[in-house]
Amino acid sequence: MTVTKEILDVALVGGGIMSATLGTFINDLEPSWSIALFESQSEVATESSNAWNNAGTGHAALCELNYMPEGADGSLSSAKAIDINQQFVMSREWWSQLVERGVLSAPEEFITAVPHLTFVEGEKDVDYLRRRYETLKNEPLFSDMEYTEDPAVIAEWAPLLIDRRDKSQKVAATRSRTGTDVNFGEVTRQLVGNLEKENAAVFTNNVVTKISQNDDGTWKLQITDQQRSQSKTVNAKFVFVGAGGSALLLLQSAKIPEIKGYGGFPISGKFLRCKNQEVIKQHHAKVYGKAKVGAPPMSVPHLDTRIIDGKEELLFGPYAGFSTNFLKHGGYGALFQSIRPHNLGPMMKVGLTQWSLEKYLLKELSATKQAQIETLREYFPAADADDWEMVTAGQRVQIMKKDPEKGGVLQFGTEIVANAEGSIAGLLGASPGASTAVYAMLNLLERCFPEEFHGKWAAKIAESVPSYGKNINSDADLAQATLDSTAKTLKLEV
Repeated sequence: MTVTKEILDVALVGGGIMSATLGTFINDLEPSWSIALFESQSEVATESSNAWNNAGTGHAALCELNYMPEGADGSLSSAKAIDINQQFVMSREWWSQLVERGVLSAPEEFITAVPHLTFVEGEKDVDYLRRRYETLKNEPLFSDMEYTEDPAVIAEWAPLLIDRRDKSQKVAATRSRTGTDVNFGEVTRQLVGNLEKENAAVFTNNVVTKISQNDDGTWKLQITDQQRSQSKTVNAKFVFVGAGGSALLLLQSAKIPEIKGYGGFPISGKFLRCKNQEVIKQHHAKVYGKAKVGAPPMSVPHLDTRIIDGKEELLFGPYAGFSTNFLKHGGYGALFQSIRPHNLGPMMKVGLTQWSLEKYLLKELSATKQAQIETLREYFPAADADDWEMVTAGQRVQIMKKDPEKGGVLQFGTEIVANAEGSIAGLLGASPGASTAVYAMLNLLERCFPEEFHGKWAAKIAESVPSYGKNINSDADLAQATLDSTAKTLKLEV
């Protein structure tokens, strides 16, 4: 395909899980459409989709407490947790269907059964976790959740949590054995590889520097080919900007009205990585705790089993950092380049109101290695500092945007921004991100191609993701059947 001389049907900017998922959907729904993917690095899945940059939790709200916050009156609502869980079930359904078709191979290389635990200490948090369990235990998608306040039981589930812990501490934990670890980098590479086989064009070392609209409504992408040290332009009817933090800058360059008021707040992450294989062998679980006061949801501490390139790893973190770049491999001027007259007010408002977050970041930035180890010991009391090394994870850009009442708000989560015609769209924000890519990209297709989505595409979408648009949690038999069938196809032995 000579993309410089053609008008593409679809241009995908960024080689992460979002672009790979959307491209695969479009290729299945419209095989005749021309698709090209442009990635700035030498290979795909190097940023937030990379296994070392992504928590890989398979966000299903089984252990993440931020999806079920406690109200001011102490009330708990399971709605958000159920919603996130159902979105991840859609990912499992789609991946299973792709495995059956041979689009994805060797599921054990990208998804593994790893129990999801929540661990808390102290009377207040134990009471919260107990009430959370009571709220969720009768929900079909959470029916396997177990609860205990017995240290001996917790030691069976995750011995590192109890080893040398003060016996006077009040502790509690929940466990969901149906949890998973997902290598989204591997999923991305397999999907993009299949797109190439299906005649989509994939260009690495190609940096999209600007997007502008042509008089006929199509979009012109200005691209720097770093390998050939030359510039080129590509025209496309539809553009998806799945470029992580850089999506904000590119949507701003496109000058769509819908991006006005949006800003980005970058937060980098670091993890302690265990180097002692004997310690790693003792732990097989994803253990999430409760975020510190003022900490963003993405900074919820977790002692985390990861399966990366077939090897079991043990990470703890994240420890927050701050950098003005929007990508791990990006320039440090990104934050300043993103400031516009239309988003300056909301960004300043956020800066003047998020004191707890700012205090938290300052504390994290000034933390010594000893302080970081002490944080680890809150979850693994017997941790030896010599067994751990610090590694830098990915860069996350949280959304700041206008708010009619507050002037500006810092928003956690992800959000699709598209123009009124549905000819260009991008994804802003961070967690749960990759875990809900299937739901997010189906939502994008429905929004940008409503006629086709509810018309000729409907049957194929229902076949590939049966639960989209449905509340499977309301049907216990259907929920269990879906979990069982996807577990079998994906080889998730519990």
